Amino acid sequence: MSGPAPARIVVAPNAFKGSLTPVEAAAAIAAGLRRARPEAELELVPLADGGDGFLATMLAALGGARRVAL
Repeated sequence: MSGPAPARIVVAPNAFKGSLTPVEAAAAIAAGLRRARPEAELELVPLADGGDGFLATMLAALGGARRVAL
């Protein structure tokens, strides 16, 4: 008989205004969770409400890159 399934944790932060983008916040939270619960399955879902961090969040979710038109 096997033990219980590993915890599945969704990490879905918004920006920490003036310090971290939603993507950076999700990565930092995930790093701490991995140290505390290495067996846990983590799903990183950075969020943005259309304000600060929106572009970075969309690019991370879609795998895109920022481009500047000349």
